[in-house]
Amino acid sequence: MILLAKPHTHAAPEKLLDALETRGYRPCRLATSEGPLFTVLDFSAALLADLPGEAGSYALLEPREPYVLAGKSLKDTPTEIDVRGTARIGGQGFAVIAGPCSVESPGQIEACAAAVKKAGAAFLRGGAYKPRTSPYAFQGRGKEGLRWLKEAGDRHGLPVVTEVLDQDDLGAVTEYADILQVGARNCQNYALLKKLGKIRKPVLLKRGMMVTIDEFLLSAEYVLAGGNMEVVLCERGIRTFEPGTRNTLDISAVPQLKLKTHLPVVVDPSHAAGSWRLVEPLALAAAAAGADGLMVEVHPCPENALSDGEQSLKPERFASLMDKLARLLPITGRTMGGTAGVSPAV
Repeated sequence: MILLAKPHTHAAPEKLLDALETRGYRPCRLATSEGPLFTVLDFSAALLADLPGEAGSYALLEPREPYVLAGKSLKDTPTEIDVRGTARIGGQGFAVIAGPCSVESPGQIEACAAAVKKAGAAFLRGGAYKPRTSPYAFQGRGKEGLRWLKEAGDRHGLPVVTEVLDQDDLGAVTEYADILQVGARNCQNYALLKKLGKIRKPVLLKRGMMVTIDEFLLSAEYVLAGGNMEVVLCERGIRTFEPGTRNTLDISAVPQLKLKTHLPVVVDPSHAAGSWRLVEPLALAAAAAGADGLMVEVHPCPENALSDGEQSLKPERFASLMDKLARLLPITGRTMGGTAGVSPAV
């Protein structure tokens, strides 16, 4: 059973949370149009009488969908995620996350940060721990790369996004990153997702290359069920029989997800395309389909990149894309955003 509680009308939230946590439960807070709603999964009905407040404060229900917290049955308003009080994902703004596939050196990430900031990006991305198909390929700079990324982001006022590969890296990545990215290969790494549910930082969850929409939302549910309600979904292409692209970008996933979930949805055209020549049309298509933002790979010298240079935009091409997005977005009812003047996450 699922316990629903509205302490803003019947009981003090502190008393309710203390009572639930004393009994071993981890409440999740959902912001709805009627005010905050606390939910507890797998709640024992026998404990209902012991909770503080009036009887009308609580309700028990059977889940109507497999992803209770990610779906819309409990939360009817789109989630907006505030990051450091200076940037956000969701709402009417369109947030662009940009930067290199890998953090290679202090000079390289500094050049990337300066370029994407000038073009209007709201977040800086860069990988310090890299999952590579070949064990002999460049694996990232590790904690040193995290430090370079954080320093470049701070200099240019950009919150940073980087990938966490496994539970062993979680402490270091959490120390430096503003948003923790879960890559496509880890989309169904449930042990890692459970750990991220206990972290109080936003999680950007990429769709696995052979994961359905419902399976994708169930992966998000693992993070939400742990109490971390700040999850961003990222469509990055799925594996099909078509060899013309690295992956096949599922544009239909954007409106499908918008129908099923309140969580923000962004698109990564770089990993879908595998070629810089295709990034711009796919990015514009994602914006037209209703995405909340993009994640785009940008490198000052792609021909010398240590990973994924063939799909990275040069700074001038990225600036051109941002200009086209700024002209397209008003047609969709959005503006280029994700920066100052944010509201609290809901």
